[in-house]
Amino acid sequence: MDRFRPNAIRAAFVGTYPPRQCGIATFTSDLAEAVTGPTPAPAVLADRRPVWARVGGPARSSATVDIVAIDEEERDFPAEVRLRLRPDWPADYLGVADRLNRTDYDVVSVQHEFGIYGGPDGVHVLHLLDELEVPVVTTFHTVRAHPSDHQRRILREIGRSSSRVVVLSEAAARRLPPIYDIDPAIVRVIPHGVPDLPFVDPETIKPLVGLAGRPTVLSFGLLGPGKGLELAIRAMSGVVREVPNACYVILGATHPDLRSREGEAYRESLKALVADLGLGRHIQFVDAYVDLATLGRWLQAADVFVTPYPGAEQVVSGTLAYALGTGKALVSTPYAYARELLANGRGQLVPFGDSTAMGREISRFLTDQGARDRARLLAYEHGRKMTWPVVGAAYRRLFAEVVAEAATPPVGRLRTMGLGTAPREVEATTLG
Repeated sequence: MDRFRPNAIRAAFVGTYPPRQCGIATFTSDLAEAVTGPTPAPAVLADRRPVWARVGGPARSSATVDIVAIDEEERDFPAEVRLRLRPDWPADYLGVADRLNRTDYDVVSVQHEFGIYGGPDGVHVLHLLDELEVPVVTTFHTVRAHPSDHQRRILREIGRSSSRVVVLSEAAARRLPPIYDIDPAIVRVIPHGVPDLPFVDPETIKPLVGLAGRPTVLSFGLLGPGKGLELAIRAMSGVVREVPNACYVILGATHPDLRSREGEAYRESLKALVADLGLGRHIQFVDAYVDLATLGRWLQAADVFVTPYPGAEQVVSGTLAYALGTGKALVSTPYAYARELLANGRGQLVPFGDSTAMGREISRFLTDQGARDRARLLAYEHGRKMTWPVVGAAYRRLFAEVVAEAATPPVGRLRTMGLGTAPREVEATTLG
């Protein structure tokens, strides 16, 4: 049977999924919605091609999506979740693969992050990929510059089992061939999607979040060590000397895994640091896992957005992408994704661990409206190339390409049908 149905690609997505609270769950949900949505008007990339040009042409096909939710818990999942995969149960991987093989799916989209699958470094994901007969497109959310041998092997094997692998940044794409021995021909860069929110004056939104008239700095995301929030808090000591009524909002619930182990000890440590620095009037914790509409209000209300991550390797940050797409003045430490996203005047990088430099750049954006507006406009313009409708169209076109490729007989088979080229050319194609 010809499985290529250009007007109705049917995809199964494997990943964590709401109501689970984690970044991959949000990404999977947003991407699934975008893939099933309408095709946007062409957007232009930095190389002046439409975003879909990386996968061979405009996205015209529609798609339907079902979800395989990775979760130990029985949750009240929405209707699109057809199967649940318990990460620490190897038999579940084989059972899910069998169900997907026996159902009329055209492609399986696997979201990969080491921590969401079972076994050391999430090695159980290979049980699923080894058994799948449906073409696989894997999205790598973490591509480490210095992996362990085991991590390197896992990503290498995922690459060999996938028709395509997608990464969310050029930095990640550059790492895959030399470090993980993944064929660059199967690698695609499709940016992290962002909400398509209007460009607004923050002063018009601040009253909605109780910050009318206050210069506002924002960070958001699930709280946990490794986000570098201590650096941003210390930076505010310098900011308030220049901007006495400034407020730094830290929006987000504690990561559920951390909360189950340690309760709110990390949040309390941050609050203790705030108290020690005498910044109680200037730093506001919003302990909530908010919906997109609420998050959008906070983003639109902020003048400056900060990501103070301490690690240089990070190749994607959904929070930074969202802030850029909303048109914020951005200040960040120079991790890999920030260097890429904030290039060409789209924000300001500061050295790791340098709270003085971070405070100075935040103050500059808060006090220099011209600089702030220039950075905001550049960020917002770049973000139009990353909106979820544009990203969904890119994935939809990639899925159609993979399905069409899977439906095409290999060159050697064409030769036996009298449709191939000369034997020497067939041999070269087969072995190359």
